[in-house]
Amino acid sequence: MRIVKSIPQLRKLVAAQRTKGRSIGFVPTMGALHEGHLSLIRLAQRKSKYVVVSIFVNPAQFGPKEDLAKYPRDLKRDAALCRSAGADLVFAPRARDVYPDNYHTYVTVGQLSEGLCGASRPGHFKGVATVVAKLFNMVQPDVAVFGQKDAQQAAVIRQLARDLDFPVRIVVGPIVRERDGLAMSSRNAYLTPAERAQAPALHHALNLAKWLVRSGRRESGMVKREMMRMIAREAPLGEVDYVGIVNNRTLEPITKVTSDTLVALAVKFPSARLIDNVVIR
Repeated sequence: MRIVKSIPQLRKLVAAQRTKGRSIGFVPTMGALHEGHLSLIRLAQRKSKYVVVSIFVNPAQFGPKEDLAKYPRDLKRDAALCRSAGADLVFAPRARDVYPDNYHTYVTVGQLSEGLCGASRPGHFKGVATVVAKLFNMVQPDVAVFGQKDAQQAAVIRQLARDLDFPVRIVVGPIVRERDGLAMSSRNAYLTPAERAQAPALHHALNLAKWLVRSGRRESGMVKREMMRMIAREAPLGEVDYVGIVNNRTLEPITKVTSDTLVALAVKFPSARLIDNVVIR
């Protein structure tokens, strides 16, 4: 496995694989890798012949009061995990190469970026869409793999690829969870022991939503209220940022749960903001 930092070197190595007839898979990450990321690398390996993993903490997707400075960075550790999962190339560019002096161009994906996390993190998805568009141009993958935990991000990237005619197939891998149901996330490491003990409340609330719907109680407002009550009981250290019940494709709010509904939530603990979701078919 190779580790490269320069864009020309990346392009040279990927082009060499293309001349051999190998399809290119791509997994973009911000590092601080865990089993959830590794599952995406293994999925990319099944969908392509040569897997590139980017490790880049993207400053454009962090707000002024968010955790850019403290976001964990350990390229040596992350590269070892990439190797163990079967990656062929790690691309770890420098911020000044991705965003050189006098950089002014950004990509905005309209409606899909506005609700859910977009409402409480203005500008976040502009940063995500911009860096992914740039990485797609750098890597030129045939397949790109994202995680279902970031469901809104996956929807934004699908729209981006379609609208800008990127010749890449977007694949979304399932959420990987801890034994107690907590969705794996790099930010879980920020949680205090007391916060970590309460964090599975997010998963419990999503399971409650599924149970309510299967019991015939499909009114979105009622489902939200019951979910929020459960979180208040089980996670008193957390503050609900949002509970969203939306169409899984358009992310538009719906009043009654039908097939293909996304139930998503975000909870702010003192040490970290956590997100999770479930798709009700």
